[in-house]
Amino acid sequence: MAADEAGPRSHTGRRRNEAARRAILDAIGAAIEAGASLDQLTIDRIAADAGVGRQTIYRWWPSKGAVLAEAMTETARRLAPRPESGSLDADLHRFLVSTFEVAGREPAAGLLRSVVAEAQRDAATAAALAEFAAARRAELAAIVEAARGRGELDPAADAELLAEQALGVLWYRLVVTGAPVDGEVARRLAEVLVAQLR
Repeated sequence: MAADEAGPRSHTGRRRNEAARRAILDAIGAAIEAGASLDQLTIDRIAADAGVGRQTIYRWWPSKGAVLAEAMTETARRLAPRPESGSLDADLHRFLVSTFEVAGREPAAGLLRSVVAEAQRDAATAAALAEFAAARRAELAAIVEAARGRGELDPAADAELLAEQALGVLWYRLVVTGAPVDGEVARRLAEVLVAQLR
C-alpha cells in the first residue's frame, strides 16, 4: 500500500517544524550579514535560501516584516547577548556597547529603519517589532535587577524605565535624527545610567 493510502497522517496544522523554522531564520540572518537590503530580502529569496516553500513561511508569519522582526530578535540575542559578569558597570557597558554597535552598522541599521517603516502599514510587523523591542528591554532590565539583588544600586531604581531610556536613545538616533549609533555613544550613555541608578 502506498504511503498516502496507508491511512490519514497526523495533521500538524500550524505547528512549527523547528528545523524549517531554524533554516528560515538562519537564512535571513546570513543574508543580513551579507549586506542584503529589505528590498532584496524577498519571500522568494528567503524561501530559496532556507530550502522551503513560500507557503511554509506564510503559514507561520503573516508578512515579510513579521518574519524579519523575529529574525532580528534572534540575531540580537546572538550578537549582543546579556553579559553576566557580576558587575553592574561592566554588564551595562558591555550590553549597551554590543547592542549599539550591532544596530548602528549597515546593513542592520537600514533594516531596522525599514522594519519600523513597515510597522506603520502592517499590524503583524508592528506586533513583531514590539516583541523584538520588549525582548531587548527585558534583557537590559534583567541586568539592573541582578545588580539590585547584589545590593549594587538604590532599591527604588526603576529597571523598566531605565531600559526604556537606554533603548530610547538608540531608536531616537536610528530613526529620527540619524545621529551616530556606536560604541562611544553607548559608553557615555552607560556612565550616565549607572550614575542615575546609584
